[in-house]
Amino acid sequence: MEFKFILSYVLILIALYYSFKEKLGVEKELLYSSIRAFIQLLILGYTLHYVFKIDNPIGLILILCLMIVFASWTAQKRVNLVENGYLKAVVSIGLSSFLVLFSLIAIKIISFKPNEIIPVGGMIIGNSLNVYTLTVDRFKGEIGSKIDVIENIIALGATLKQALYIMKKQSIKSALIPTINNLQTVGIIHIPGITTGMLLAGAKPLEAVSYQLAIMYMMVSVALFTAIITLNFVYYEIFKTAVSQKEE
Repeated sequence: MEFKFILSYVLILIALYYSFKEKLGVEKELLYSSIRAFIQLLILGYTLHYVFKIDNPIGLILILCLMIVFASWTAQKRVNLVENGYLKAVVSIGLSSFLVLFSLIAIKIISFKPNEIIPVGGMIIGNSLNVYTLTVDRFKGEIGSKIDVIENIIALGATLKQALYIMKKQSIKSALIPTINNLQTVGIIHIPGITTGMLLAGAKPLEAVSYQLAIMYMMVSVALFTAIITLNFVYYEIFKTAVSQKEE
């Protein structure tokens, strides 16, 4: 049973073949990421047994910080901001993630226990990472395609923040699309693992659904917070980079 995952790797091989044939240029990254995913999950499987025994709050916070550091490193590699990109990713992902996570603790949706805070924190940080990259990527595209319009608006007396308002708005909407899609299809197309697991463990349907809804709602909030915080940190740098590229 343990080695049946090897058969599923045929799906990756199909994707690799198509990418190579059509010259998509993602074969190397896809191959590397698929192997890395296996290694990371294998390490996770052996370490969670010990992580769930940690009862020191400082130790749990350090684990969450390490997750944020790794997420920020991944985000910076993806969006490649020039000036202080890694630091801005740490602040954006870390601030939004901790804001939502400690809100859940404050209203007692989850408790400060390793078997609750680590899995939920991982979901929050992972979603924040995705939204960060989507927001920055869309924002860079918006500014790059409308740089002349932005400069004309500024020439008429508007501030840079005012000139970029529409682009920021479109970037946030675009980054929220995957989260909203999940919210709209949950229970019909998307079958949540948490609800299924709780029901199989003997929980009442209302209890299982309530917990899943809390998770879904937190995903919406962390997505929104991440997008807003991110744009407030990176808008000037992205605009300056776009101007430099235009002049070249």
